[in-house]
Amino acid sequence: MTLLKNGEIVEDTWRNLADDEDISGEESIIVSLDRWQNEPDKFNGRNGALGIRLESHQKPDAIADDVERFDLIALDFPVLPDGRAFSHGRLLRERYGFKGELRAVGKVIQDQLYFMQRCGFDAVELSEGEDVAKSIAALNAFTVAYQPAADDIIPAYKTRHDA
Repeated sequence: MTLLKNGEIVEDTWRNLADDEDISGEESIIVSLDRWQNEPDKFNGRNGALGIRLESHQKPDAIADDVERFDLIALDFPVLPDGRAFSHGRLLRERYGFKGELRAVGKVIQDQLYFMQRCGFDAVELSEGEDVAKSIAALNAFTVAYQPAADDIIPAYKTRHDA
């Protein structure tokens, strides 16, 4: 899969750790919410970066008290009609103050990328078959936003009133 971060192709240095795999102290790992909740002490004293993956039915308030411990939060988009991760991304950025990498995983297509970016995602794992050049272009498909969001774009109504 191709990983885009801030609109550029990057190498993925993270490893998704299965719930039954040993925890390494050095590498950057992504663990499931279940593993985090069942074995939180196993992650203390690690030198490697720590990430967590939330499935679409798992709400961000499950990690609200621990959000500063994660360098990456991966939110799953299991199927196209399931947009809960858009809301979860925005909550993580705005309500819980998450500053690390917010990654979209699962069924991620170019038509969603601009809106993912507006909700606070800065990294996406493109689904198989997605055109990388078109996906990068989709991040800049719109030049005007009408609603405030988790990004730095000033909504059109504010620029109109300020003029």
